[in-house]
Amino acid sequence: MLWLLDQCPPDYRAYAGWRRHPIALAWLAGRHLDGQVVAMRDAWREARVAIGPHVPADALTEILGQIEAEGIRLLAASRSARLLHEALQGKVFAPRL
Repeated sequence: MLWLLDQCPPDYRAYAGWRRHPIALAWLAGRHLDGQVVAMRDAWREARVAIGPHVPADALTEILGQIEAEGIRLLAASRSARLLHEALQGKVFAPRL
C-alpha cells in the first residue's frame, strides 16, 4: 500500500479511506499514473517549441532524455498499479515462462 501512496501526490496520505480500501487506492493510483504518462508525452512533444529557444541545445537534449526516462518509469509504474488493482479484484494470473 505504501508503494501506491508513493505514486500519488503527498496530500493523498491525509485521506484514511485510501488506507482502509487498498482496491480504491490502487484504482486511483492507476488513474493518477495514467494522467502523468499523458503529461510526459505532451511535454516531450512540446518541449522543443516551448523551451528550446530558452535553453542551450545540449540542455534541450538532456531535458528531452530526462522526460523520456520519466515517461518510461511512469509507464512501468502504471502497469504495476493496474496489475495490482486486478489482483486485488481477485483476478488469478497464470505463471508464464
